Amino acid sequence: MDFLLTPEAGLWGLFLSSFLAATLLPGGSEAILLLVVGAHPEQALPALALATAGNTLGGMSTYVLGRLLPQKLGDGDTARWRDAHIDRLQRHGSALLLLAWTPILGDALCAAAGWLRLNWPLCALWMLLGKLARYAVLIWLV
Repeated sequence: MDFLLTPEAGLWGLFLSSFLAATLLPGGSEAILLLVVGAHPEQALPALALATAGNTLGGMSTYVLGRLLPQKLGDGDTARWRDAHIDRLQRHGSALLLLAWTPILGDALCAAAGWLRLNWPLCALWMLLGKLARYAVLIWLV
């Protein structure tokens, strides 16, 4: 049971919670990050790296799920509304995934990027940069 209280266990828990928080499952990783860094300040850089990696991989899993969706949109008002938002995402491209860290919107952006078959390495890069910035600001505030 002592293993659960070690810095390593906290870091792996942080990675897992960061991954899950970036999927379509509800949850957040910010509290875990702040707990880990608060309990082990010397682990701030590994915590930042693992939280960012986990959250980016979780976002990319949502991208893959979006890529698996069929390309056809429905007819009617809903389709026109979706078309307008999809046009915006296509116009701004993968750089819009800098906002993938935002609640609710981030999941939709990741899924839409996959559905649109946007360049996955660029999507991953923009996702990583946005998530890294968010976690870095949180750690800096502590």
